[in-house]
Amino acid sequence: MSSKRSNEPLVYLDHAATTAVRAEVRQAMAPFLGDETFGNPSSSHRFGRTARAALEDARRRIATALEAEPGMVVFTSGGTEADNLAVLGTALRARSTGRPFRVSVAASEHKAVLDAARAVEHLGGEVRVLPVGPSGGIDVAAAGAALEEGLALLSVMWVNNETGVVQDVSRLAHLASTAGSAFHTDAVQAVGKVACTMSAGPISLLAISGHKIGAPKGIGALIVRDRDVLEPLLHGGGQQGGLRPGTENVAGAVGLAVAVELAVQELPTVTHSLEELRGQLERRLVDNVPDLQVNAATVRRAPHISNVSIPGAEGSSLLAQLDQAGVACSSGSACNTGAAAPSHVLTAMGVPNDLAGASLRFSFSRESRLEDIHRVIEVLPAIVSNARRLSTRLTGGGRP
Repeated sequence: MSSKRSNEPLVYLDHAATTAVRAEVRQAMAPFLGDETFGNPSSSHRFGRTARAALEDARRRIATALEAEPGMVVFTSGGTEADNLAVLGTALRARSTGRPFRVSVAASEHKAVLDAARAVEHLGGEVRVLPVGPSGGIDVAAAGAALEEGLALLSVMWVNNETGVVQDVSRLAHLASTAGSAFHTDAVQAVGKVACTMSAGPISLLAISGHKIGAPKGIGALIVRDRDVLEPLLHGGGQQGGLRPGTENVAGAVGLAVAVELAVQELPTVTHSLEELRGQLERRLVDNVPDLQVNAATVRRAPHISNVSIPGAEGSSLLAQLDQAGVACSSGSACNTGAAAPSHVLTAMGVPNDLAGASLRFSFSRESRLEDIHRVIEVLPAIVSNARRLSTRLTGGGRP
């Protein structure tokens, strides 16, 4: 396939991986990147007080948007740190207080949660990995059985980052609360895409990330309902009640607050727009690409993610050719780039390895347009044919 010509449009459909920083966010952050409001928020002089006031205002605004209390907002470097603090922090606190040193996570979780759970095992704890069904939904009966054993934490993500599947967080949080366990949800892909607040149920811990919603990379938060369930992972300062010590990223926190507010405010209109775009894309893909299947098509999904499998084609080949044609998407989580194995999310759902390895994830934001869909449909059928021919030759099948 020839390289992209300079007059062809560029299409970005990988917003679940990262988003551009919004103009409103840049504007709000700018004063805290200059030479007047650069103070350390722990300092007692006027420079420090100005920074502290901005930090606390950001905390309050995020709490209001997510129906939490300001004191619940713990700023982190992003979703991965927030998830690690939630999973490891609750497990370590449970161990230190004589409660079960055991956590349970869904098999389809982001690697930030799965690998944090494995770290609990390395420290001598136990992990119960919960199966998901063919639709991507968690096995609630298995979750209930794990809770009956006694858990420090049940962790189930609100919206899956590869398929967009929405879990019943409210029900799971109530099950955990009744069993006396903490409940954590990775809501990184949920904020601004589905109704997502702490009032949805007795959620103990909720993780968010700025760069998924128009804030910069390197800023996120963990919303903590009860700080007594957590053991800090970092040491060396008293910031944020000792749960996450270290000088806070004031500019990032300010930007995150603006991004969260806008995401929540725009949810009703953006949801409708994204559903229209996803529907258009999936209908036209099915019509134009033989044998293509839409994963998790029969269950509730967040509107910004479409995951498809294309039999007979390698995902890496499809991605490379789409990139040459000026279309950016992914084969799953951006955090797994370079991994040779098929998507662990799809394999957990029972998707065969050949299909799990032949998947594409298209993801949208408020910036996405119908013209983006047109471009995908314009180039993808030929790319699929080319990728299938290549795959046939590499596997020794000869020329079709």
